[in-house]
Amino acid sequence: MKTINIYTDGACSGNQFDTNTGGWGAILEYGSAVKELSGGEPDTTNNRMELCALIAGLGALREEGIAVRVFSDSSYLVTCLRDGWHERWQANGWMTQAKKPVENRDLWERLVAYLPRYDFRFYLVKGHISGKSGEAELRRRYERFKENNGDGFSYEDFLHITERNNRADQLANLGMDGARARGGEGEREAPDTVWGAGKEEPDASRGAGLAGRDKSEEPEEAARV
Repeated sequence: MKTINIYTDGACSGNQFDTNTGGWGAILEYGSAVKELSGGEPDTTNNRMELCALIAGLGALREEGIAVRVFSDSSYLVTCLRDGWHERWQANGWMTQAKKPVENRDLWERLVAYLPRYDFRFYLVKGHISGKSGEAELRRRYERFKENNGDGFSYEDFLHITERNNRADQLANLGMDGARARGGEGEREAPDTVWGAGKEEPDASRGAGLAGRDKSEEPEEAARV
């Protein structure tokens, strides 16, 4: 099966304030082909930008029924999708286990609509890992990465994923800068473009052995999400 990797990140300067600027970045990777997307908007939150990044990446795809591997440093995003809390939210009328309205419902509904169209795998990445870290530190991070995502990735895979994740972070900051320069208005959705067709298919076996985690409670959300 054709496999596309999507690396995402969101950022928000002044996340704790009502007036702020946010940005998101997404990288689509299919073999040697890479597409970068970024954007931003005013008066938002970091979690909303994380969701927007993935929505934008998926919006750039025009071929359904393929495998999509999502790499994000957002436990808010990955835990909810990997452990299926969105299914409970829907069944409960978009209410949490605590009987409170689900935050960012508008974006979650857009994102959930993509789920039946692809064969998804979601992976949690530690953000802001410097490539200049010593070998011992990188190896330690790699072991933690495997604890979160299974043994299906080599150390070289981990270094590549880290590099892409750091670039997604840069794109999120670029999107934030662009939103500031335009008075808060940035690219909010992925362009209507066909991507990923007719190119060499990458090795789809990487990470195929990931087992989903069994959680007994919903992920704890920050006060401002």
